[in-house]
Amino acid sequence: MFHARTSGRFPAALVAGVCVLSACGGAGAADGPTTSNTVSAGARSITYAYEQEFHSYNNNTAAENAMRNTGPLQRVLTGFWFYGERGAITPDTDFGTYRKTSDDPLTVEYTISDRAVWSDGTPIDCDDVLLWWGFKSGKIKGFSTSGTVGVEDTRLPACDKGDKRFSLVYDRPFADWAAGGPGATELLPAHVVERQGDLSEEEFIAAIKATDARKLEKAVKFFNNGWVSEIALPPAELIPSSGPYKLSKMDAGQSLTLVANDRWWGTPAATPTIIERFITLDEQAQALHNREVQIIEPQPGPDVLNQLKALEGVRVNITDQYTYEHLDFNVNSSPFKDRRLRAAFAKCVPRQLIVDNLIKPVVPDARPLEIRNVAPFQDNAAAVIAAAGGAGVHGRQDIKGARALVAKAGKTGVQVKIGYQTPNPRRTVEVQLIIDACDKAGFQVVDKGSEDFFGTVMPANGYDVALFAWSASSLISGWASTYTTPTKCDGENKGNNNGCYSSGKVDRLIGKLNATVDPAAQNPIIGEIEKELWADVATIPLFQHPGLSAWDEAIRNVVPNPAQSTITWNMDRWSLS
Repeated sequence: MFHARTSGRFPAALVAGVCVLSACGGAGAADGPTTSNTVSAGARSITYAYEQEFHSYNNNTAAENAMRNTGPLQRVLTGFWFYGERGAITPDTDFGTYRKTSDDPLTVEYTISDRAVWSDGTPIDCDDVLLWWGFKSGKIKGFSTSGTVGVEDTRLPACDKGDKRFSLVYDRPFADWAAGGPGATELLPAHVVERQGDLSEEEFIAAIKATDARKLEKAVKFFNNGWVSEIALPPAELIPSSGPYKLSKMDAGQSLTLVANDRWWGTPAATPTIIERFITLDEQAQALHNREVQIIEPQPGPDVLNQLKALEGVRVNITDQYTYEHLDFNVNSSPFKDRRLRAAFAKCVPRQLIVDNLIKPVVPDARPLEIRNVAPFQDNAAAVIAAAGGAGVHGRQDIKGARALVAKAGKTGVQVKIGYQTPNPRRTVEVQLIIDACDKAGFQVVDKGSEDFFGTVMPANGYDVALFAWSASSLISGWASTYTTPTKCDGENKGNNNGCYSSGKVDRLIGKLNATVDPAAQNPIIGEIEKELWADVATIPLFQHPGLSAWDEAIRNVVPNPAQSTITWNMDRWSLS
């Protein structure tokens, strides 16, 4: 599960689409383009827009587990599987093969392709696998990781220098074993980490096998922070590719360029160069109109949708997404340590009004979410909602009840800082609606939106409530670390549990769920987890994100994806007609 960090601007946001295409775009733009701009058939590059700047070649740490990194890395760092069409777990047979060889103990055998090499010519083999296991298992102190679910229950892979075959042997059943091994963006170059840690390949392998955190200390420090791109990309020798594209350059605040990897052993990339332009959501439609970019995923809204439909030579797509909006409490160092105040805030948040004003104009049958971890369009949603009892007492807004709970907690005028990534038009409107409602219930809500919310504010717990979205998938284990008690409440050890929520009962239920292989038996357990999360008021789910994308119809093979792999999941197949 990843932060779906969205951007945009403020209350004028309800008409952001009009601003983009008319007030910001020149005469005539509000009624559609006056000319037809198309991609030149001779072009050797395709440009797509994303709202936030790329920040790290390593998206596996707690701090960098974000869509701004995951999107462009989909076809740079490959693995045994990826989220394919419709978000399905899809084996990447170019990279290698895997198969389950035993149920007791659960054993999965993996074979890396003999042709698999990093773009600098180094073979992909055992040490790369051991690096992955080192940070994903949680068994070596110091590694920052976004989650250890599944891998924490595996034994050390038995491989040696140069080996391309290994097995994962589980200590107990794991429902998502098909996605249990290293997937897209997860396998990183161990030879780079070895050099930066002053270790030979043999020394590195021995240290991982011995779980020797002291020997690995320098290597781990590089793994956690050495691949961050503040102004420019790290030197090319630090960021080799294992996919059809490799990172070429980053112009700070402007763009990221990917070029075809000439060492890629699979089907060559269809287009030599892909460029990601960093463009805020409220400016993307205008950029597509001007053909500054050819592919966009703007923030859905009725005005933006109508304007996109009016553009000539543009294909528009609305689809379901696993991404959902929510409010995340900081239960570590805020007034919301008190469950009564969390319950009061849940009662005053105008969930129905937020959906009515911001989502229904795009998706008329949209409703506030009753559960968090199964999307409304999934086949088992009704069964889980029934098992959970829905949102219960938090299903409707209740200002009077909220005020009574604040008084019961012995508080008045409780200041609440709501943090979120800016600019973001829709979220600024959401916050204003929350202010209008919850200030009547004994809270003093303050809009603390920040352009670096995910970079510095959230890791430092510098908020009371965080407003953001989780980009998820169909995996039941994908959201486990979001609600599992962290080993320590800091940036490197809390995984996806940003607010440091803790419940022994939820921990046990999540463990039981992840070991339950029968899908039908999973639904009652998920329902029980949801019931506990509502009882504790761990988070406040708001709405499921509708997905809106548009692209120049001259571009072939653009396939929006509802999972966290995003529209870039098959960028190596994008081509010009």
